[in-house]
Amino acid sequence: MRTIAVIQARMTSTRLPGKVLMAVLGRPMLGYQVERVARARRLDGIVIATTGNPSDDPVAAFAGEAGVPVFRGSEVDVLGRVAGAAAALDATHVVRLTGDCPLSDPEIVDRVVARLTEGSPAVDFVTNGIPRSWPIGVDAEAMTMAALRAADADAVDAYDREHVTPYLYRNPERFRLANLPAPSDLSGHRWTLDEPADFELIRRILEALYPRNPTFGWRDVLALVEAHPEWRAVNRGVAQKTRLYEAEAMRGFQSTTKYEVSGE
Repeated sequence: MRTIAVIQARMTSTRLPGKVLMAVLGRPMLGYQVERVARARRLDGIVIATTGNPSDDPVAAFAGEAGVPVFRGSEVDVLGRVAGAAAALDATHVVRLTGDCPLSDPEIVDRVVARLTEGSPAVDFVTNGIPRSWPIGVDAEAMTMAALRAADADAVDAYDREHVTPYLYRNPERFRLANLPAPSDLSGHRWTLDEPADFELIRRILEALYPRNPTFGWRDVLALVEAHPEWRAVNRGVAQKTRLYEAEAMRGFQSTTKYEVSGE
């Protein structure tokens, strides 16, 4: 068994170009994410999946400097890019992460992987994002390589190709689904990086926590923002992009509630 985390990252974000390499305390966002994800005990490796566009040469250069493998593929066919990156590292199980989540949490990654690889009954796909109960920005999805290959081979919808996993959770009759709920509803917190206001909040969090505790976890972030309730207003007006097929996804997971595991 070989479990690989694939981090999707590119420079050409429409709302905040270059966000994955924006720096706090002299370190790029992607650097924080790689460091944090690397602490996950159930991973055998990390690969950064970027595009072949010249605009993403800085992402590839960062990967080389950080000693992280990089896979370059299509900008629009992200499903194919992620599948190619996982195959390049001989993955049997895959964790999908996006490069706009510098506060990715290794504990959550480990728990998602554990549910996929050791949970009973067996499943093909695990997410902590449907239904959403964790803060936006600590999202993690894990799937078998067989399921990822099947999606890559059979998905034709442009949305499925761009967003990687909708084909899996829209086909619960084919793929066994599980979710990992948070211990309480934390979905009102936004710790992701899409707009300048998000960067401002993440900057505050990193500057407050990283110098004294570089291995801080999601509980530390939660305690910090609850101690500074005014911080939540910093990016409160940032809208999360609507996920298509949300109703279909919910129906799929509702039909497999027996696969759910405790948030503790």
